[in-house]
Amino acid sequence: MSEPNAVQVWFLAARPKTLPAAVAPVLVGTAMAWEAGGFHPWAALCALVCALLIQIGTNFCNDYADFVRGADTGARKGPLRVTQAGLISVRAMRAATVIVFTAAALLGGYLIARGGEAVLAIGLASIAAGVLYTSGRFPLGYLGLGDILVLLFFGPIAVGGTYYVQTLEITATVIVAGFAPGLLATAILLVNNIRDIDQDRAAGKKTTIVRFGRRFGLGLWVGCVVIAALLPLEITVASGGQHTWAGSTALILIPAMAIFHKLRTSTDSKVLNPLLGQTAALLLAYSILFSVGWII
Repeated sequence: MSEPNAVQVWFLAARPKTLPAAVAPVLVGTAMAWEAGGFHPWAALCALVCALLIQIGTNFCNDYADFVRGADTGARKGPLRVTQAGLISVRAMRAATVIVFTAAALLGGYLIARGGEAVLAIGLASIAAGVLYTSGRFPLGYLGLGDILVLLFFGPIAVGGTYYVQTLEITATVIVAGFAPGLLATAILLVNNIRDIDQDRAAGKKTTIVRFGRRFGLGLWVGCVVIAALLPLEITVASGGQHTWAGSTALILIPAMAIFHKLRTSTDSKVLNPLLGQTAALLLAYSILFSVGWII
């Protein structure tokens, strides 16, 4: 293969297959704001761009910090990591991380002006989580806290924050609905950690899968996907039959079965790597089905 150019290298570093995890909760929160009569286009767009920037900044920081800590080596099974591959220097990746997070903070100023201290707290916490996930003296991802962080920040925090900056209010239903995209984002992380269990164990990265084993991780993946897919049906029942079409999210269970079969039966990285993008596609499909179903 020919040497990638600079644009291609930075595109790889951004990890585009992970970006649906940033887009999905914004779509869900915006759809719920629309149905509630509080849709605000500029706030929605700003929330989307900020979410993408924070996700990309987190990916840059992860690429940099995992290499520095020795978690990413030449024996890596997963997709290419540009710092480890020598395509981007440690210094350049560190600078890019700072630039992207700074851009997110500056753009978030509009949302802070609109939503106040609560939005400021969400923004600061999101950036801090992105940095501390793999950086710092006690990186949270190395302590096995990655799953809960992903569940919260890609779930109720992102969905609730998106809804709030548009409507300037929050409801319990929005928070509950927010757990579904968080669960599916966690499923993406689980695919990554199931594939990397041996490498993470050798690097001292105590993910949930390293702590409790591959079989536990497989069961957790199924639980995340099934609960997320069926959660809108529970909301429909609890609301007395409202938003029935949101329950169409159960359709994601059909392609999920094929993904799980490969995840359960193979340890080959060539088989497992595509499952990251396929699980991310489940999340994006969920968000679209939910958003359309919630509005109609």
